[in-house]
Amino acid sequence: MGKIRVCVVGYGNVGKEAIECIRQAPDMELAGVVRRNPENPGLDCPVVSSVDELGKVDVAVLTSPSRQVPAIAPLYLEKGINTVDSFDIHGDPTLALKKDLDQVGKAHGSVAIISAGWDPGTDSVFRVLFAAMAPRGITYTNFGPGMSMGHTVAVKAIPGVKNALSMTLPAGFGTHKRDVYVELEDGADFAQVAEAIKKDPYFVHDETRVTKVDNVMEIEAMGHGVLLQRYGAAGTAENLVLELKTRLTNPSATAQVMVSAARASTRMKPGAYTLVEVPPIDLLPGDKDDLVKHWV
Repeated sequence: MGKIRVCVVGYGNVGKEAIECIRQAPDMELAGVVRRNPENPGLDCPVVSSVDELGKVDVAVLTSPSRQVPAIAPLYLEKGINTVDSFDIHGDPTLALKKDLDQVGKAHGSVAIISAGWDPGTDSVFRVLFAAMAPRGITYTNFGPGMSMGHTVAVKAIPGVKNALSMTLPAGFGTHKRDVYVELEDGADFAQVAEAIKKDPYFVHDETRVTKVDNVMEIEAMGHGVLLQRYGAAGTAENLVLELKTRLTNPSATAQVMVSAARASTRMKPGAYTLVEVPPIDLLPGDKDDLVKHWV
């Protein structure tokens, strides 16, 4: 079989990292980059405004903001191109997106893997495994401290915001605070901007502090992390504690999981899936028997 041809849609922080992850994958080749402004920023690959200009493409890695995914993904699935996204709005919106893309994928013979970042994504897989190991119990997901890309993008979309940084601060036992720094457009009213941020669905459920700064770039950092904790029981054991602790760089971690999911998408039947529905072995390159021998 030839290499999997993958295009990257978008050229932000995650898009740039996805390009490098694809280039490092032994079974993939970078078909090109699709962006609204097709000007080439110095990449040694095609940069186009339409995927139709790239010839055969097997998978599109969608690095667009989550709120754009429901409109963008079907455009690729309808062309028979698999899609991977990092849609990060948990709960009912994820289920609704999965249902919609499942219909499109099945109608056009394509696969969508949604919410395939590190959370939701690989952390979701560990939450499922923890529940399988300790069926009775409670799981806490404690993010940060670190930059949340989804929350930061949401703030940047608010009128009057020139640039922004949203930090996630763990408050313990699955609760969080949001520390938002905004650089305002000329003439913008800080009080109105702060109110709009706190009412946004990304922030409405958490204690949020908004601070005005002169230059966001002077404080921006993309490190993040998570501490997953499950306190549970199995059989006669009542004192199980399961933990996963990670520190990571947000864009690169998200991009790598998406690129691994792109590989898995070529091994699945048409439809839409979340990462917890993907066999972990399908995320890795190589022969399955060799992988089983090595990892099991």
